[in-house]
Amino acid sequence: MPYVVTDGCIKCKYTDCVEVCPVDCFYEGENMLVIHPDECIDCGVCEPECPAEAIVPDTDGKAEKWMELNRDYAGQWPNLTRKKDALPDADSFKDEDGKFEKYFSAKPGTGN
Repeated sequence: MPYVVTDGCIKCKYTDCVEVCPVDCFYEGENMLVIHPDECIDCGVCEPECPAEAIVPDTDGKAEKWMELNRDYAGQWPNLTRKKDALPDADSFKDEDGKFEKYFSAKPGTGN
């Protein structure tokens, strides 16, 4: 039962979660992170670290639609194992709803 990143991460990309992950299962896109569900060990230490509350367990009802996106982009984007600065306007986007349709980018991030 892995955790997944939802659209709450888009335009924020806080990386507090990356810093605590014991198995380095986060992958970086241009404006969000994803978790590789096959690498996640379901420890849950990342969930409370996310200021945008964008990380949910796969048992959460909203996780289902994000599982495939996390799996797909974890295979395309670079691995991120160290904390980086959040995006410049992260705090102003943190509580916005419906960010996927407005802002999602399939471009990869830079990784470590």
